[in-house]
Amino acid sequence: MGFVRALVRAAGLGATAGAAVTSYALWEARQYTLRRYDLRILPTGMRPLRVLHLSDIHMTPGQARKQDWIRDLAALDPDLVIDTGDNLAHRDAVPVVLDSLGGLLDKPGVFVHGSNDYFEPGMRNPFLYLFPDGHRYTNVPHLPWRDLSAGLTGAGWLDLTNRRSSLRVGETVLAFAGVDDPHLDYDDLAAVAGPADAEADVRLGVAHAPYLRVLDQFAADGYDAIIAGHTHGGQVCLPWPGGGRSLTTNCDLEPARARGLHRHPADSRPGDPGSAWLHVSAGLGSNPYLRIRVACRPEATLLTLVPR
Repeated sequence: MGFVRALVRAAGLGATAGAAVTSYALWEARQYTLRRYDLRILPTGMRPLRVLHLSDIHMTPGQARKQDWIRDLAALDPDLVIDTGDNLAHRDAVPVVLDSLGGLLDKPGVFVHGSNDYFEPGMRNPFLYLFPDGHRYTNVPHLPWRDLSAGLTGAGWLDLTNRRSSLRVGETVLAFAGVDDPHLDYDDLAAVAGPADAEADVRLGVAHAPYLRVLDQFAADGYDAIIAGHTHGGQVCLPWPGGGRSLTTNCDLEPARARGLHRHPADSRPGDPGSAWLHVSAGLGSNPYLRIRVACRPEATLLTLVPR
């Protein structure tokens, strides 16, 4: 009987601990955070350029707190907005996303789409994301991504879906190369291949998912920095001094670079030929059926481009 009582007591403690962790994870998923990094890629003497990076919003119409937080980002007065996709998580989310972006749509902007802009979310087994190559769900209803594209381009933002383009922001000329979502194998690297525009002041590669084949090409082609999302920073991480330790990226990027500012290749230094900066956003959302985060708060990032 003593053994049975001990077993029951242990089960009760386990259930209590599990409930506490779940409650915390639900709370953290709504603790929206602004990260800030300086990125030293501008030519000498140029004024700094403030770039707001948004990713993985995963919006549903009922997420009022997230909508208000994104709307307030316009007060940062960025010079440029880069949106790396997965804005949608509901078939009625397009007008909500556009309304939440609000004043940011009056700023110069560029975007690519992610898999969750194309396909409706559903209940997922979260442990599947621990497998190195992730999973793709395409046998589900489509979302109105064309309406999202029309809304963003109608506001003047550049669609970088398998395209190269350029944009002048103040005194700065930026050259871009972007690809459709590599997680779905929609990226057409041949369409954007070739040396980055040497006449531009700064060159940026843009993708939703930071697969190594994309990072390798952008770095080899001479892009100063690569901007991506998709990973959710690992979403459920091990608590660790200085920030949570990611267990997975849902792509072939190693977990150590699941979020934040890094080099690519990882062992390269600024100035090395064929290398670039890499910024991966942990994003603002999650699957709406599993809105949890642990040691990995939802985020947007203000990247300040400054002279080298």
